[in-house]
Parts: sequence; structure tokens; C-alpha cells
Amino acid sequence: MTADRLPATAKRGWSLYDPRLAWLLVAPAALLLICFMILPIVVMGIYTFYTFVTAGVEEASLTVANWHEFFTDSYYHGFLLKTLRVGMVTALICAVVGYFPAYFIWATAFRQKWLLLLLLIVPFWISFTIRTFSWIHILGEQGLINVWAMKLGLIEAPMQMLYTEGAVIMGLLHFLLPYMILNIYVSLEGIDRTLVQAARSMGCTNAQAFREVTLPLSLPGLAAGLMLCFVLAAGSYVTPQLLGSGRDALFGNLIYDTIMGQLNWPMGATLSIVLFFILGSVAAIYTRFMGMSQIVKGLGG
Repeated sequence: MTADRLPATAKRGWSLYDPRLAWLLVAPAALLLICFMILPIVVMGIYTFYTFVTAGVEEASLTVANWHEFFTDSYYHGFLLKTLRVGMVTALICAVVGYFPAYFIWATAFRQKWLLLLLLIVPFWISFTIRTFSWIHILGEQGLINVWAMKLGLIEAPMQMLYTEGAVIMGLLHFLLPYMILNIYVSLEGIDRTLVQAARSMGCTNAQAFREVTLPLSLPGLAAGLMLCFVLAAGSYVTPQLLGSGRDALFGNLIYDTIMGQLNWPMGATLSIVLFFILGSVAAIYTRFMGMSQIVKGLGG
């Protein structure tokens, strides 16, 4: 190969496997990550040690008063435990409900599976806020369920379904169920179908083949869906704000009220770091044992 045909990297004395080239290629993404993610988190972490004076006013005199207040005040613990409970309940319901449609899409003989997947992601084309608002017209006192239940004579007075924890969980299920289905489907799609056929040829019934082969091999997708649904549900703000009452607020709503309502930015930063640490720990544990590749496949599936 003549000198004029050599790649530009070779002309500069670099090989395609030179570590400097790798760092050069990753530098833009790393710079964006540092500036827009790591640096704000560091600044917010420092802000947790500021002293709150009055609404919108704080001093740079460092203190651990904000952390002491969080660890000693049961008010914050109640919100945190409720958030974790709602997140776990939502994730578990998504897993139970989402497995069946994912298995149907995988096992069906219908050749145009892309149509089924398209129907699954159609809700993402509509604003998340609008989808959440729609539940008000379904669960409200004059909503669809109450109106028809009263017309059919099933109830005499409207049921209180809106502005409850159940309404919040229902809204979160509507939002998160497609993520669960996609992750499980991608995991099922990676299963070698000959393994299922081999199990049946050895005398397994369809139920036994599912229990012994299909279900265990689909667990990575199920675990990815559980982790993703839990993190998104626990960090949710809009759904509890629209469908829940004050007693149904989650930790994200508490953070918003502390920062925007009380203008207590140091305490708001403290609560934000707490939520970030908890949800980050869940993601780190999942990554340690399962890896993030399954979630990437599911989101891109």
C-alpha cells in the first residue's frame, strides 16, 4: 500500500488499535457525561451541606443539619417507604400482567409480529401527561366506570377511585407495562426454540416445557423489566401528582414541594441525593449480577 493510500490514523503514526484513538473517539461523549450528569450531581451533593436560612436564602457555611434532619425525622421516612412500596408493587404487577402478552407475541404463529409490537408502542406516540390525564375521565366520580356502574345498578353512589394510591399504581402500570413486555419479549426471542421442542420430544407436556425451559431462560428479561419498572415508578412525579392526593405523594413529589414550595434548596438537594443513591444502588446491583445489555435490547426492541 502506498503512502497516499494509508489511513489518516496511520499517517499520524497511530494504529487502529492505539489507545489514544479510542480516547479521542470517546472524548465527546465523556465530556457531555461529565458536564451534564456528573458535575451537576457533585454540585448538588455539595449543596446538601449548605445552611438553610429562609425561603430561597441559604448560606455557604457547611453543616450536616440537612442530613441529620433526614435521618431523624420520620416524616421523610414515611414518604421513602411509601415510594419503595409503590415501586415494588407496580413492578410486580407489571411482571405478572406483562408476561402473558409477551409470551403470546413470541409464541404466536402470526407472521406479522411487527404489527403486534407496533400496537404495543403506539401509546408512546401520545404525550405521557395526556395519557395520565385520561385516567381522570375513567376513575373520577363522573368517570366511565362510575357512570356505567350506576346505570347498570351495580352501585348507588360513585366510588372513590381517583386520588388514591390505587389510582397512582394504575397510572404507573399504564405507563410502565410496555417496558416490561418489551424486555420479556426480547428475552424470549433469544431462546432457541429447538430446546423447547427437545423437551417436548422427551415427554414434557407444554406446561412442563414452559416451566423447565422457557421460563428459566426468560428470567433475564423479567429481571430487567422489574428493575426498570421499579426505578421509573419510584422516581415518578407526574402520575402521583395528577392521580393521587397529598397522602399518596411519593418521594419525587416531596422533593418538588421542598424545592419549589418551601424554597429549601439544601434540603431538596439532600432528598434528591437520597433518592438518587437508592435507585442507583438498585441499578448497580442489577448490573453486578445481570448486566445492562438486556435493558438496552429491551428499550431498542
